[in-house]
Amino acid sequence: MTIGEPVLRGKCNPVTVFNNIRLPLILRDMAETMYREGGVGLAAPQIGIKRRIVVIDVGEGLLELINPEIIMSDGEVGMVEGCLSVPGRRGFVVRPEKVTVKAQNRKGESFSIQGDGLLARCLQHEIDHLDGVLYVDKMDHEVFEDDEEVEEA
Repeated sequence: MTIGEPVLRGKCNPVTVFNNIRLPLILRDMAETMYREGGVGLAAPQIGIKRRIVVIDVGEGLLELINPEIIMSDGEVGMVEGCLSVPGRRGFVVRPEKVTVKAQNRKGESFSIQGDGLLARCLQHEIDHLDGVLYVDKMDHEVFEDDEEVEEA
């Protein structure tokens, strides 16, 4: 789904049923889509599903987060972000430098994860998707016209 699709702008519903065949299929589809498109994270609304599900892989292995919630943040850092739902464009976004996220795994078991750097940014970016927020809503500077301009900057 790309910017302009209504599914990207609504608040997603929590996952309440964990013992069905649908959830593992959604998680597999999301991971395959993320890897195929060269992303480091993907939220369920990006594939048209209005559920609070996120997959992330910033090079440390696949993370599956169901019903994720940021419970703590610290610091502040700005970085250029892109998004599979806003193809070919990037923008400068200031976000907390470190976060702690509470979530559930595919079995419904609760866990928490702490992240900084790219992982913290990705966690925040993908959780924003679950609330209908895109990075373009938070960026502080003009959108770079395309990915080539970012590489030149």
